[in-house]
Amino acid sequence: MARRTLPLAALTAAAALTLAACGGSGGPDDIKGAGGSASAGASEAADEPKGKRPDIGLPKDAVMVVDKGQPSEAAHQPALDDAFRFIQAMRHGIVAQDPDDAAYQYYSTAGAARYARGQIEQWVKGGWTPTGKDQYYDTGTSSVGEGKGVLVTFCRDQSQTFSKSLESGEVHRTEKSPKSFQKYSVLMREKEGESGVWQAGQIEVQGEAKECSR
Repeated sequence: MARRTLPLAALTAAAALTLAACGGSGGPDDIKGAGGSASAGASEAADEPKGKRPDIGLPKDAVMVVDKGQPSEAAHQPALDDAFRFIQAMRHGIVAQDPDDAAYQYYSTAGAARYARGQIEQWVKGGWTPTGKDQYYDTGTSSVGEGKGVLVTFCRDQSQTFSKSLESGEVHRTEKSPKSFQKYSVLMREKEGESGVWQAGQIEVQGEAKECSR
């Protein structure tokens, strides 16, 4: 996937205004060669808390491996955790082939929700589902909007995750290249009416991110 939404500087600058009002932006990415998601823990993404939160579990052949590292401030941990739950929830919708899946809607709003829906719709239209290992690393957090929001950034290596045809079972494999690496910036804010739950409001995905190459 290599589509851009807002440039990072614009995303950060808009954050204060967005958090004061509420809004966002986003759009779908490419399908083939992208994908993936997971289960739980420090090396695998979910570690879902109990309660009202939706199920975001995924098949064992679609693993999302996350190295979260440490947030810049301890108070950012819930936003960091829920940023990855948003990414996993989006993958849950792809696997379920459901653009109205409740999981991503729980963890996102505004532009980020539109982005997730667009992603799911493209996979559904193409008849693909993710398979393989999707890797996330080099996380970072920073306060925005006078501390009302948290900007979560991270890298993605999608060189080992692929798209599989639901009809034929054929896996569309791609070679590792600059297109394998992406940089994500996700603006998180606490969900109204649910203390401790954070939602993605805006998202930027930068393709061919040199700083994420490894």
